[in-house]
Amino acid sequence: MRLLHTADWHLGKILKGVDRTPEIAIALEEHLRIVQEEKIELVLVSGDLFDRPHVSSEAEAIAYDFFLRLHEMGVPAVVIAGNHDSRLRLEAIAPLLRLAGTYVKGGVSSAARGGFLKFPWGDVALLPFPSERRAVKAAQLLEGDEGSWQHGYSEAVGRLIANLTAGFQPGQINLLAAHLTIAGANLKLGGGEFSFYVGNSYAVDPEHLPVSTTYVALGHIHRQQKVSDAPVAWYSGSLVQLDFGEGEDAERGVLLVELEPDRPPRVHQLNPGWGKPLRTFRLKPDQLDRRMREVEQWPGYAKLIISGPANSALRERLYQENPHLLEVRFELDAPDPLAEAAARVETLSWPEAYERYLREERGLEEVEELLAAFRELYEEGHASA
Repeated sequence: MRLLHTADWHLGKILKGVDRTPEIAIALEEHLRIVQEEKIELVLVSGDLFDRPHVSSEAEAIAYDFFLRLHEMGVPAVVIAGNHDSRLRLEAIAPLLRLAGTYVKGGVSSAARGGFLKFPWGDVALLPFPSERRAVKAAQLLEGDEGSWQHGYSEAVGRLIANLTAGFQPGQINLLAAHLTIAGANLKLGGGEFSFYVGNSYAVDPEHLPVSTTYVALGHIHRQQKVSDAPVAWYSGSLVQLDFGEGEDAERGVLLVELEPDRPPRVHQLNPGWGKPLRTFRLKPDQLDRRMREVEQWPGYAKLIISGPANSALRERLYQENPHLLEVRFELDAPDPLAEAAARVETLSWPEAYERYLREERGLEEVEELLAAFRELYEEGHASA
């Protein structure tokens, strides 16, 4: 069986006022060409079709037109929700997309409640993005215990995966589609990930991936990479560069996976370089005259960091002269205590920042109950946004 593994489309992405949707649409057109030329039998989308819960009608139309054209080619698709998607919106559209041969799973559930699909060649287990609250709640229900749950996020998700994959049988192709962070020292970000959901508190131990799985198709991390050998698990990466910074040189694209029962999958990386590239330039004021031509000739979008105090007149002039320059920032060479403190705060997740506030500003020692309540409210707000 020939699978096209894709994820992290982020249709509707706005970067510094620039809509990236037209670039992503071109990448999806290329998906259709690959499907036809490579005789793909299933397209698996591992979450984050959209960049936020509410996007433009153009972004939605591009996604749904893609699945309709797949249907015209006789190729089914399987889709799970990511942390950027509205799970309720995807669940609402699921019955219509099912008519076009696309199976959509928006919310986390057990195998018995729609988290498991059967095909003539094998089975697919579906794990949309599990927020901490939903993962723990689902684990409680699986154990028949809606009381206190004392295990961590990784253990809760492990229980979900075990339930979803319990029906996997030897002698067939078994796929797990999941949108989450796999723990590991070698995991590399691709730029643009939401830091709160890729931290240690949201990392799942790879030991929870069952060896009965032929292939694990992951979404959530924007750099294309292999994260497990047994079972074989890959992130396909985002379609285009989504943000400046870490991962500007990361591989991204789609994965063509050849699968046979009880045999290791053959994974082919496709990195076409879709979308305009992003690059951060760091210059000193005395380098502007001789190096600005390098910035001007950059074929994609640029971010410029200039050492020294802020200069609003220079910033405005640079924007006017370079339409592809999306951000100009000034940084002081000498250490700035306030800037350093702000930078430290920016690296914290919201729960970590709240915990620091409770301990350092309020002087509290027992903060677990307040943190648990904060996490629940925070995740509920993102899920319903």
